[in-house]
Amino acid sequence: MAPSDANQSTNFFLDGNFAPVSQECDARNLAVTGQIPKDLAGHFLRVGPNPAHIFDEAAYHTFDGDGMIHAVEFQDGQAHYRNRFVQTEGFKLEQARGDWIYKGMNSMLDPTPSRIPDGAPRNKNLANTAFAYHNNTLYALHEPSQPTVVTLPDLTTKGATNFDGLLKHPFTAHPKVDQDSGEMMTFGYAFQAPYVSYSVIDAEGKLIHSTPITITKPVFMHDFAVTQRYSLFLDFPITLDIERAIAGGPALDFEPEHGSRIGVMPRFGQDADVRWFEVETGSVVHTANAWDEGEEVVLQASRSKTSDIAGAGLAADNLADTQGQLYEWRINLTTGAVKERTLSPLRCDFTRVNDTQACHQTRYVYAAVFNPERPFSFDGVMKFDNAKQLTLSFMYGPDRFGGEAVFAPKIGAVDEDDGYLICFVQDELNQRSECLILDAKDIEAGPIATLHIPYRVPYGFHAAWVAH
Repeated sequence: MAPSDANQSTNFFLDGNFAPVSQECDARNLAVTGQIPKDLAGHFLRVGPNPAHIFDEAAYHTFDGDGMIHAVEFQDGQAHYRNRFVQTEGFKLEQARGDWIYKGMNSMLDPTPSRIPDGAPRNKNLANTAFAYHNNTLYALHEPSQPTVVTLPDLTTKGATNFDGLLKHPFTAHPKVDQDSGEMMTFGYAFQAPYVSYSVIDAEGKLIHSTPITITKPVFMHDFAVTQRYSLFLDFPITLDIERAIAGGPALDFEPEHGSRIGVMPRFGQDADVRWFEVETGSVVHTANAWDEGEEVVLQASRSKTSDIAGAGLAADNLADTQGQLYEWRINLTTGAVKERTLSPLRCDFTRVNDTQACHQTRYVYAAVFNPERPFSFDGVMKFDNAKQLTLSFMYGPDRFGGEAVFAPKIGAVDEDDGYLICFVQDELNQRSECLILDAKDIEAGPIATLHIPYRVPYGFHAAWVAH
């Protein structure tokens, strides 16, 4: 069935501003309160789940939605908006049928006969989670799948790529690009061994290195981290278990007895080179950055005590345990000692740094601040200063919720923090979608420009900045 445009549903992820939109729209020269900086030029992109057809509304999971990109292009003090579905093979098959073909994550065991045509992919590449920009190529990503190439500025889908047949594993939604070497590091996790596989793609877009990574059982390894010398793998206790699902439990669940450990491997290392370090049990969905510092490898991420990933964070009574805080691990590769600590009191996720500095030491981390009462909702944006051990924030205001904010360097930026934070915000009381621009050096001052989007922008997942 096609989702309703009425924005009302008993399913949290189909209700209000989580509900999908059906139309692809364009709007030029957006109305602005304030002034768009002239030294801001490029594309702000946000992707998220936007189902065109749903098998079972009650069972719909936010991970199931077709990818839709919402983009704002900045040039010469003006801004233009467009949104487009990512035209994956599975999406096009369902559009041609005019109804669902793929059932969705929570309906895998439903006995309704399959509608998947002979020769079609057994699973839908949703391309709905995040982006990577590498070798002048934009990829829309869905971690069980191959990356999907999308063009700018028109957001035309070129299709999935397997890097000339060399990519043999799923491709994470969070690859890391080292701007110094030009290399992109990626990995994928699977239900069957090897449970984790890792690859390096060179600056020209050629996959040049792959290796399996041995762990004891499959886990939901959504993100990882990379330094100038090492790649870090998070064997944390969000486990994947098909037998558990068949028995009526969740395929994804938090299993604290699995423990938590971080694997450290040289960038071009092999499975046997991974060193594992036990850390305090917890949950990490998104990392911020990692770097080498003397004998230590430093990792910063949003870490929570437990996880409710199976319900996508919908258990409102345990948000204090499932919402993350900015956290740091320092792993001494000489002594094997690990120091870990909480960096900020604010509960946050969607942790980001200036992407031009990824894999190298960064002073600042930016993140979305959780609403303490409503699941999967963000009240504001924060900035953590590692040098001063200081957290600054800007809150959007009552009945206003946002998502991931990305850092956009100024044209001619002279330091790490010389740029802007950009994000979408929904004013739920007035039913208005906005795009905010904040000065990264003074986020507490609030937006220097508020762009008024004449169409509804639903909440989504990850964002990116691609400079002109």
